[in-house]
Amino acid sequence: MTVKCFEFNMFPVNTYVLSDETNEAVIIDAGCYYEDEQEMLKQYIERNGLKVKHLLNTHLHLDHIFGNAFVAREYGVKPEASADDEFLLPKVEDYCRMFGFKLNEETPSIGNYLKEGDEIRFGNTVLKVIQAPGHSPGSLVYYSGKDNCLFCGDVLFRGSIGRTDLDKGDYHQLINSISTKLFVLPDQTIVYTGHGESTTIGNEKMNNPFFR
Repeated sequence: MTVKCFEFNMFPVNTYVLSDETNEAVIIDAGCYYEDEQEMLKQYIERNGLKVKHLLNTHLHLDHIFGNAFVAREYGVKPEASADDEFLLPKVEDYCRMFGFKLNEETPSIGNYLKEGDEIRFGNTVLKVIQAPGHSPGSLVYYSGKDNCLFCGDVLFRGSIGRTDLDKGDYHQLINSISTKLFVLPDQTIVYTGHGESTTIGNEKMNNPFFR
């Protein structure tokens, strides 16, 4: 599996394009807010002859969904996320106003609800859906055992964890999610995060200060 990471918008967010030898692809957390970011994503997909099969969200905080409307319109795929985060969508415009900018375009509704144990298939690749609430009630992790990697949004970071002071965040729930859902995976599993650099499960078990 090929993993391409873009750093988009003012926060900034990691947007991932995953593809395999079939050229089928998925986009995780389309954070492209600006037109040049949208064009950058489009050019990468066109240049590599990719066919986008899924638009996945790890969660529905505003910075991770700015590009949902663009991707849905451009590639005919609807956002897929947990129903537990759906309450955030009507609040996106207000959140943008709080940060001092306007919403770039209306956010589309969820097209497919995902839950624990679901499988996302594209080409010869399968991503398993893991529910890991705490940063948000509907935080999801996408895991590929074959490729020894996962995409966790803002659940876990290199040397840190997601913040829990946002709407319906829960610190103890987040710690439990990481401990029981992620730290049981192989140590060599690469953790592709929603912000910043990637890490591994083994590195976080050994060095993350929240688990010492």
